[in-house]
Amino acid sequence: MMKRLPGFFQMARLFDLFEEGVMLILTLLIVVIAGTSLVHVVVAVGRMVLTSGLNPTSPEVLQGIFGMFFTVLIALEFKHSILVLPDAQPHSMIRMRSVLLIGMLATVRKFIVIDLKEVDVMELLALSAAVLSLGIVYWLVRAPTPGASVPTTPDE
Repeated sequence: MMKRLPGFFQMARLFDLFEEGVMLILTLLIVVIAGTSLVHVVVAVGRMVLTSGLNPTSPEVLQGIFGMFFTVLIALEFKHSILVLPDAQPHSMIRMRSVLLIGMLATVRKFIVIDLKEVDVMELLALSAAVLSLGIVYWLVRAPTPGASVPTTPDE
């Protein structure tokens, strides 16, 4: 059995190299998407300032711009979620919290860009339940604050 282990370790190293290559390609693609989205946000805000000044009164314009902001934030958070931290385990809670945060950002983005005139009540209820569920799970897996002590009874 020990004779087969060196081959296993070589295969594991090969898979690690493959995983690093995939992460590099995904990182480059996310940078392209985030950069392109940022350019679109800058152009949209520039057009808004030139056409309506610094007083935008159209809710549709604000919904569109804030939707673009969230698209950039989601791309940046997605990049953060695939970042491999040297001290962290590959399947650690750090990644889970990041994925939950991406889900919350995407759902909140949907709330911002949704047209309330055309929305179904059940769709709004489902989105609300999704945000609430993601928030509860995020709260449950949150990291303990450094230096926080265990709550004591009032007598102590």
